[in-house]
Amino acid sequence: MDGSFLDAAPDARKESGKLTTVRATAAEETQSGTLVLLCLASWAIPGAGHLWLGRRNKGLIFLVALPLMFAIGLALRGRLFPFDFSDPFVCMIAGAEFGGGLPYLIGNALGLGAGQVRAVTYEYGNTFLMTAGLLNLLVVIDAYDIALGRK
Repeated sequence: MDGSFLDAAPDARKESGKLTTVRATAAEETQSGTLVLLCLASWAIPGAGHLWLGRRNKGLIFLVALPLMFAIGLALRGRLFPFDFSDPFVCMIAGAEFGGGLPYLIGNALGLGAGQVRAVTYEYGNTFLMTAGLLNLLVVIDAYDIALGRK
């Protein structure tokens, strides 16, 4: 120890008992920015996060299976529910469907998913739409865990 500030700083913190704020390094800030982009890409395009991380098989399966589930839900005359905050249950269903990412946004923009309550397959279609959205959210969490090295 040459008595410089850097050498004395840890000892001074221990003795004073004060908490100090440590600024994140540039690498940590870049990693958190990359994680946000990874999660957004994974949400928008099902399986994109896994493809980004080099998990091709899982990524391709998610890329095909989740939009296909969403399309089946629309074909079965399921409804894309609006965000209606006056009815919490409808809002919760809309949030589940919104988890599907771009397929939900595209379907909503094109006016698909009006839903036909009288159709025999209406509830099945709703179930496919909600399940596709919720599964996509689980895929986003999985990609996040892989990026952090937890898996």
